[in-house]
Amino acid sequence: MLTPYVRYLLYRKELKMSEGKLMNRWLVVVGALIIQVSLGAVYIWSVFQTPLKRAFPSWTETQVTLPAQIVLAVFALAVICGGRIQDRLGPRKVATAGGLILGLGLILAKFAGNFESGTALWWLILTFSVMGGIGIGTAYVCPIAACVKWFPDKKGLITGLAVAGFGAGAFFFAPLAKGLISGVPYELFGVKLFGLPELEIFNTFLTLGIIFLVAVVIGAQLLINPPAGYMPAGWTSPRSAGGPAAFKVDFTPTEMLTTGKFWLLWLAYFAGCTAGLQVIMKASPIWQSFAFDTQTELISEGSFHSVTTAGAMAVSILAIFNSIGRIMWGKLSDNLGRKITLIAMFMICAAAMLTLDFMKIYPLYLTGICAVGLCFGGYLALFPAVTADLYGTKHLGVNYGWMFTAYGAGGLVGPYLAAKLMGVVKQIPYKVNEPGGKVVERMFSVGNYRLAFWVAGISCLIAAVIIAIAMKPSKPAMPAQIAAMKGELDGQIAKQD
Repeated sequence: MLTPYVRYLLYRKELKMSEGKLMNRWLVVVGALIIQVSLGAVYIWSVFQTPLKRAFPSWTETQVTLPAQIVLAVFALAVICGGRIQDRLGPRKVATAGGLILGLGLILAKFAGNFESGTALWWLILTFSVMGGIGIGTAYVCPIAACVKWFPDKKGLITGLAVAGFGAGAFFFAPLAKGLISGVPYELFGVKLFGLPELEIFNTFLTLGIIFLVAVVIGAQLLINPPAGYMPAGWTSPRSAGGPAAFKVDFTPTEMLTTGKFWLLWLAYFAGCTAGLQVIMKASPIWQSFAFDTQTELISEGSFHSVTTAGAMAVSILAIFNSIGRIMWGKLSDNLGRKITLIAMFMICAAAMLTLDFMKIYPLYLTGICAVGLCFGGYLALFPAVTADLYGTKHLGVNYGWMFTAYGAGGLVGPYLAAKLMGVVKQIPYKVNEPGGKVVERMFSVGNYRLAFWVAGISCLIAAVIIAIAMKPSKPAMPAQIAAMKGELDGQIAKQD
């Protein structure tokens, strides 16, 4: 067995031989952000819900929520397959394939408008949910795995950056989708930036599909794995710097799945995703119900447009905090440790969910959902880092794929809870401007989401307890003797050079 000293010398020699050939590792992060911004547009489903119910009046709340649930579940399952394949073929090819599948799925979703309501729902599930979910999951894991391998010294921060774009995608694409559907200007924070054509709901799917296909394929070309054994100059892994060699560094998926800690972490991740996705995927209709809670008479076309615009803006603002949370919590976890950071996030998320039903004034509503989004973004940043910390990076693609199934389960349960546990308080007529300028009268169902919020909030409290029990401190300080040995070796090598 090689001593720590010999391993260190071999590493330095290999690094010196390959330094001139290495790409700038931050280019991988650029590619990751381009990909993830496009993939993150999956979170804008709530913008589509009201237009789809207008196109298919017979659809129930559960039916119009179904494609959102399925796309998240398929997305999570596809991460396992995508992770396994990218571990073998590399991230560039696999991410490119994911972009092509995602784009084609949305392009084909355009034709849902050619069918009757029942057939249209299944066509939308097949294209948007199944094909789109496969494309998203296949591409999603590639930037994470590549970035962690390039940045072993900054796992929390870099996984946060790698998935930050996924959270930010809705910020850019929610107002774009709304504008293309209705023919209103592209608007951010109430500022109209530029005009958009009125494409209606199904041509909007087509347009977004083309955009996502091109963007993901371009970003994928920047993804490349570092050389085997790569470590940043001046950094030595605490596991290989001379500490105990008695513990396993890289777990295979089978070995990981046999550990009890994995399943405890999976349950905690599931609880956090259930709460976060419940709010993210229903943010717009939840606000619409809050806004019309005290309404008793016919809602004018102008009032309805104002509320739906505020709902779309809520989706965009939520996306900002979702994205910020991925970077902020990731960086904090590098400094404070994963355990403390995760417990803090679950407690904050629980508090927000348990009080959200009382936040029916728009600024309060934004505060509540943004707190949930901030924590949800943190889960997406920390659990890849936790998986790498505990089970190594050699099989990270597929290992995190298995951990990520908690996200898929949360994607099924969270929106389902919001739809199934929602109690319809009343039906209110509203006027809406149909394509062609015709103003028609429809019925809006005002919902009560209190029970769904409480279930998710209590689950987050339980998750905090699970983390406290299951996780040992994940960022131990480097022992003094290892740091001293490293300094001595650096001095010896400098003299030899």
